[in-house]
Amino acid sequence: MKIISVKSLAPVRLDKYLTEQFPALTFGRLNKALRENKIKLNGKKQPLSTRVQTGDEIRLFLPEEQLNPTAVQGPAFLRARFAAKPVYEDEHILLVDKPAGLPVIHDTEPDTLINRAMLYLHREHGWEPGKGPAPALCHRLDTGTSGLVLIAKDPQTEQLLIDLIRDREIRKEYLCVTFGRPRPEQATLQGYLVKDAGKGLVRVSERPMPGGKEIETRYKTLAVSGRLALLQVELITGRTHQIRAHLASIGCPILGDSKYGNNAANRELKLKYQALCAWQLTFPVLTNPLLQGVSGRSFQAEKPWWNQQLLEGKLK
Repeated sequence: MKIISVKSLAPVRLDKYLTEQFPALTFGRLNKALRENKIKLNGKKQPLSTRVQTGDEIRLFLPEEQLNPTAVQGPAFLRARFAAKPVYEDEHILLVDKPAGLPVIHDTEPDTLINRAMLYLHREHGWEPGKGPAPALCHRLDTGTSGLVLIAKDPQTEQLLIDLIRDREIRKEYLCVTFGRPRPEQATLQGYLVKDAGKGLVRVSERPMPGGKEIETRYKTLAVSGRLALLQVELITGRTHQIRAHLASIGCPILGDSKYGNNAANRELKLKYQALCAWQLTFPVLTNPLLQGVSGRSFQAEKPWWNQQLLEGKLK
């Protein structure tokens, strides 16, 4: 935590004052920090448009490397907050559990999943940039989604895993909480997904549309609690925001989803991120020597806090 005592001859906006003090804090980062309650003005959360003046106190709950990135020397991965958390590892594959809120990759933010993976390999195996292949993401998760992400340690394994994902040979299963109980309790949803690049959203249609791609999502209800349902979801096709948009299209958006969800419910139940977890990956039987460690096996991520809360009826 950093405490700043404001010194300004005239009242100035909070965001302008902070960007002058810490040039690395872009407006995007400030908005994200405010959403996560990491900026306090005189002990309270205030809009970034609030005017500050001499005598005010600002508290920033941000790591030093975000405020002054030049303070840490060397490659960007050294500025990641933590090392990645492995679920499985062998000579060719690193399977990690991504926390909600962490981007898998980012142009300027050093604390990303791939950088945490590099930090893990650096600490545990002495990996260095330029000394051996760099680890590579084989697929991605949205920033707000938690769960399993496959990382390849060499280009040959990367291509093999990408091919398996493209050919839908790796079974991907998710856990999520929806605002609303799906009817029927289990089903296979089909439709067409169209991207709206300008808004950063996708739309789902039951009929073919120009630019639309076929999608298929299978779900079953595991438990219900009040207005909410805990679902296990199998991603048959893997499109952008597919599970989030597909469930929203049947009137059961994922709890905590600010793009496709019920924002009044999100605020009431105080979820920062969508209650969606890439919980299980199941591999087929494989013959390639590079993939023998995962052949025919299933791997699970740690179940998020909301899973048990719903089962106990505390989240409803």
